[in-house]
Amino acid sequence: MPTRQDIELLRFTTCGSVDDGKSTLIGRLLLDTRNIFEDQLQALKASSERRGLSEMDLSLLTDGLKAEREQGITIDVAYRYFSTPKRKFIISDAPGHLQYTRNMVTGASTANLALILIDARKGMVEQTRRHAFIASLLGIPHMVVCINKMDLVDWDQTVYENIVEEFRMFSSRLDTQDIQFIPISAKFGDNVVDRSKNMNWYEGSTLMFNLENVHISGDQNHIDCRFPVQYVIRPQDDQFHDYRAYSGRIIGGVFRPGDKVMVLPSGFTSKISKINVADREVSEGFSPMSVSIQLEDDVDISRGDMLVRENNLPQTGQEIDVMICWMNEKPLMEGKRYVLRHTTRELRCMIKEIRYKIDITTLRRLENEKQLGMNDIGRIHLRTTLPLYYDSYRRNRNTGSLILVDEATNETVGAGMIL
Repeated sequence: MPTRQDIELLRFTTCGSVDDGKSTLIGRLLLDTRNIFEDQLQALKASSERRGLSEMDLSLLTDGLKAEREQGITIDVAYRYFSTPKRKFIISDAPGHLQYTRNMVTGASTANLALILIDARKGMVEQTRRHAFIASLLGIPHMVVCINKMDLVDWDQTVYENIVEEFRMFSSRLDTQDIQFIPISAKFGDNVVDRSKNMNWYEGSTLMFNLENVHISGDQNHIDCRFPVQYVIRPQDDQFHDYRAYSGRIIGGVFRPGDKVMVLPSGFTSKISKINVADREVSEGFSPMSVSIQLEDDVDISRGDMLVRENNLPQTGQEIDVMICWMNEKPLMEGKRYVLRHTTRELRCMIKEIRYKIDITTLRRLENEKQLGMNDIGRIHLRTTLPLYYDSYRRNRNTGSLILVDEATNETVGAGMIL
């Protein structure tokens, strides 16, 4: 039987329009899987009573900001952790409003699965399309579409099937291949953790069964070996006088002692002598493990360098095409300069061209747009001051992603995916 540390972790994000019930669904998941402490439950009941509600408002479990509770909306990304005997989970509850699209991108950037909610009464709306497109753009490999509030349409199978058909037509233009559909009522728990007695016509699995059993181990890139060095460990004391190791997180491939590796950008080669996880030596390291690696030779390596295989190198270049989600009030314009952060490296870049902006409602390319405003998504061409070592985002989400930072304010202004 696997130990608690060995249980697989699933990260998922909730997406959808305002009032589709994202926070309520998370509250229902926490309640029905018994991941709420008794004092939290009492506080939730008391808070709901103060509002004059006859039933518990489960959305209050995730909406932590005062403004969120007062307005009954989600403004910032809320993260929640829970677990079952089969799997551990980290949920990011993303806001539904148009002006908080950048928050949704932040919450979804590390997710294995996107949980998209649709109000059964309203069907697909603009934000449904926007969030589904962003989830696809971010390379989230699995998508579960929950048609919520089925209790408000009398559990009608036709309503559910019409929405499924409409979403399938839209998703045919997206890259996500694994899409599941589930009719639910987050308020009453139908098909969330337990099967619904009100929708006997639905023969699929519950949401919880899907979350516990979706196959995610194949989502990691175990082919292309990539290890960006985050820190050089040099204790320089009497006990470890000659000790030198390179720590960081493996973001691709499998590394083993005896493997020959190349250091970028220097091009020097050596062999791995040891791999450690904390104070324990291991026979192999793979994505997404955090490890320290020792080499047989003393090679000049510092933060920002990358260990790779000689016969499997990343792409190298200074002229790069990127899909960018703009997150700042000041628009992105051609000719501007920014700090670019990629894996553990930091360098500078200039925006050479804005190729097009995407109309997320229609997925059309607007090629005459020469600036991107806050929450806009578009394709840009930039030039870096030093060569970048990268893979396309589709091949590896870690080596294919970057952020742009304003030099003056140190604010993160854009999140990009390398094409």
